[in-house]
Amino acid sequence: MKTQYGFILGSIQDFEAWIRDVKVGRTVVSIQQHHTYSPDYSSFNGSNQFELQKAMKDYHVVHNGWSDIGQHFTTFPDGSIITGRSMELSPAGIKGCNSASICIEHLGNFDAGKNEMTFQHQDIAVRLTAALCLKFGLPVSTKSILYHHWFNLATGERNNGTKNNKSCPGTAFFGGNKVQDCDDHFLPLVSQCLKEKLPQLSAVRPMKYVCVTADSLNVRERADGKSKKVSERSPVSSGSILRVWKEENGWYKISESSEHWVSGKFTRVVQRATVNADTLRARSGPSVSCSVVGAYLSGQELFIEEVENKWGRVSMDGKWVSMKYLDMN
Repeated sequence: MKTQYGFILGSIQDFEAWIRDVKVGRTVVSIQQHHTYSPDYSSFNGSNQFELQKAMKDYHVVHNGWSDIGQHFTTFPDGSIITGRSMELSPAGIKGCNSASICIEHLGNFDAGKNEMTFQHQDIAVRLTAALCLKFGLPVSTKSILYHHWFNLATGERNNGTKNNKSCPGTAFFGGNKVQDCDDHFLPLVSQCLKEKLPQLSAVRPMKYVCVTADSLNVRERADGKSKKVSERSPVSSGSILRVWKEENGWYKISESSEHWVSGKFTRVVQRATVNADTLRARSGPSVSCSVVGAYLSGQELFIEEVENKWGRVSMDGKWVSMKYLDMN
């Protein structure tokens, strides 16, 4: 694996091992699929991955005003992968759906009649998605593997491509960008890739979930503000959802297998929930008289940070939903 400009470049074999071992405190419940649109295949010369990734970062920071490059990973036509934003940070990928997500950008324009995805590119798109499903224990479904096309650009509402949507990840991405296309063409390949390696979830469950309220929260080796910072992992960013495995003197252990601790005073408790209605309207406040500002679909996972009069406020979204249409996990 090679490193330049703060990015890591390697093959899928490199990344399958790297992803398995890397520590991520942030709870992840979905994987976003995007195409870059521009740059596309004509920009790639076989060896300029670092330069293209740096150019995308510069554009995102300077033009968009973001703090970093939007995506966590970019894949290339030759079957290589490069890292981007830290996985401890939420991506800038799909409005209203970033706080517990991983964002993948596939370099190219995969609308019909534009770039035809190479075999190596298809292979790495499938295997990277499978590796992330394995890492975070995610089911291979359209509830956890998301196309940008399924979300309204203005509101972030999931409408499965019916109004005010990008074509991303492309109208010809693995047979199309519709939900049925994903079910028919992309997900079977991810499932086949996993084969016998389907996620083996731990029988132990977290004590609770918390949302980080500080801009940046250091992870330490013990439940003590004077202890050393954990060297192999980055601080956790504001809005990240963490799993709590143990509590000690106001500190939370956020790793099941390692002594990684954060101060609880910079977090607030949230409840993990799953939508049980076909479509759940989100409102601007805790009442049916408040305006509708979006919607969630059956099976979507939400983190509720406040409950008022049987209404719950969705963490980081600021939208309110009726608790009777949620199954609490």
